Amino acid sequence: MQRRPFLRAAFAAATTTAFAGLAAAQGFPSKPVSIIVPNPPGGIVDGSARIVADGIAKVLGQSVVVDNRPGGSGNVAYAHVARAPADGHTLLASYSAYHVGNPSLSAKLPWAQKDFAPVALATAGTNVIAVHPSVPANTLAEFIDYLKKNPGKLSYASQGNGSLAHIGTEMFKTQTGTQMVHIPYKGSGAAIQDVLSGQVQVFITTPPSVMQHIKNGKLKGLAVTGTSRHPGLPEVPTTAEAGLKGFELEAWVGLFAPAATPPDVVQKLSAAVKQALEQPETKTRADNAGIELRYLPPQQLDAQVKRETEFWAKTIKAANITAD
Repeated sequence: MQRRPFLRAAFAAATTTAFAGLAAAQGFPSKPVSIIVPNPPGGIVDGSARIVADGIAKVLGQSVVVDNRPGGSGNVAYAHVARAPADGHTLLASYSAYHVGNPSLSAKLPWAQKDFAPVALATAGTNVIAVHPSVPANTLAEFIDYLKKNPGKLSYASQGNGSLAHIGTEMFKTQTGTQMVHIPYKGSGAAIQDVLSGQVQVFITTPPSVMQHIKNGKLKGLAVTGTSRHPGLPEVPTTAEAGLKGFELEAWVGLFAPAATPPDVVQKLSAAVKQALEQPETKTRADNAGIELRYLPPQQLDAQVKRETEFWAKTIKAANITAD
């Protein structure tokens, strides 16, 4: 006989929570929204954040500010958003390599994946295998053959230990049975300069970083690592087309909010991202920057994070990769 009062109380609590979430969504945004970027200006993460910020600002009718907070392999920005008020006004432009890779690279992160609520996948991008013109190979097959005949002779750049370029190139070495020396940098800028000078000969990175250098002949693009060719480099084949099947390496940028953000606010933000990505001017800007727009709602983004975290954990362990 005590069940009915309990059910009434539970229903009342659920109804109150639902109305509170709805009220929060209706009043959101009440001030400018900040998108915290874990990388310095330039590159796919910053570029993606700025394209998306401009788009959702028009949808929400509120200004959206991009705030670059690089440092600690992304950990500075991630920790900041994890501690931010959970009201939807502070978002993280999360980079896949940090989000799914860092938990396996360090046991002492100042954040955890559970600290964030997925909002939407916004962009994704393939990588390109770029080499200095001094490398005596004009195709991926010739490059792999040269590496096998000259183990350890060439060096490859990355944006740092545990970065996507580091992990991805180690995957490439394992799959092809080749050897190269790893030279880590603090970001893409310095890495690209040394690859352009020939000090380092190989860099697997996002096309926007090296697209112009490939077009003007300062670097050679041997293959892109996605399932389709990159619109900015239509002449460069995919790894599968070039004869290396099964090697794919993509980066993505998604928006995340602090974990306790009301679900209705998260859904409103996600819908705004979807609408923003459908705007013709957003697509034009993305195409010009060599960035692929790719929307996923919160549940699908969450599932992707879980799949990739498991995959990267196995890859990182197998290659004995550390952040040090």
